[in-house]
Amino acid sequence: MFEKTARYYDKIYAFKDHPAEVKTLIGFVKRELGEVCGRLLDVACGTGKHLELLRESFEVEGLDLSPELLDVARERLPGVRFHCADMRDFEISARFDVITCLFSAIGYMTSLDDLARAIRSMGDHLAPGGLLIVEPWFTPEQWMPNTAHAMLIDEPELKIARLNTSLVEGRVSIVDLHHLIATPEETTHILEEHRLGLFTVDEMTSAFEQANVSVRYDEEGLTGRGLYLARKGPES
Repeated sequence: MFEKTARYYDKIYAFKDHPAEVKTLIGFVKRELGEVCGRLLDVACGTGKHLELLRESFEVEGLDLSPELLDVARERLPGVRFHCADMRDFEISARFDVITCLFSAIGYMTSLDDLARAIRSMGDHLAPGGLLIVEPWFTPEQWMPNTAHAMLIDEPELKIARLNTSLVEGRVSIVDLHHLIATPEETTHILEEHRLGLFTVDEMTSAFEQANVSVRYDEEGLTGRGLYLARKGPES
């Protein structure tokens, strides 16, 4: 998916306020667990921008399906352990006090079965009493298909124009991202089709319940998209 755009990822998403998001995230952890410490795994960690800040409070690891994004993350965070794996069926020997899945990455699960598998995999890697934090994608009611969008990056030696039309097929949103990238060497066109599942709050909540973790939903969350906070019970 990000084979050709990974090196530009941080510039494309430079609008994200990672310090503010992490500050809010830390607040949720403190309210849920009473303290901010221990081991944290960021699922779908991308280029490691959240982890760069979270490692000030946790012993961090990251997981992502894209080797190219992980290459950027490893360069950013030498010494941090990263795993190239699918969130639906990853296996790590460690257990974590906090697991995060941010920037709506859970949306890449396009069926209820995939959603349940991903939540269960994450829940299985929580330590007793641990906290799972998932930032959702849009619900079916929130998604606005047949709308056009554009973004421009204008630097002296890099120009990126990204355009797309938001579409929908049943309960799957489609974002066809057309990147026109100009450097002093060449201008290239890169197309990425992102397909993300549209799940209701009830469907999301059910996936957590199936994973045997207690969940509550915060409507605002980190960025206005909401946030699911799930606790694993103590083992007997």
